[in-house]
Amino acid sequence: MAKLNFIMLSLVVLVVAITCVPSLAVEENEPKKLWDQCVVKISPNCALKIISQVFGDGVVSIPCCKELVQEGKECHDTLIKYIADRPSLIGNESKYLQKRDEVWAYCVSVSKAVSPA
Repeated sequence: MAKLNFIMLSLVVLVVAITCVPSLAVEENEPKKLWDQCVVKISPNCALKIISQVFGDGVVSIPCCKELVQEGKECHDTLIKYIADRPSLIGNESKYLQKRDEVWAYCVSVSKAVSPA
């Protein structure tokens, strides 16, 4: 439990850092333009909920799913992969990337279900 709390706290700090200072969060080999475009497309609150579901046991709300789908799959994949590549998380990267894809599929389905025809 303490390890999960530490990971969640670390993720919160990371999200705040990437939201407030995206240029500090980007590694040189990442496409900075894509990163900068993606990090501003989703609210910090929804980013935390999505991260909580991918890396913990949180649940993404329907409004956050709509934001995620509007953000786009490429952005979602890029941001989650960036976090999953952290040294403290890399050992479970395949699990996190699978959860990332599950969250995406869920959000696409609920967004379509609640969208006006």
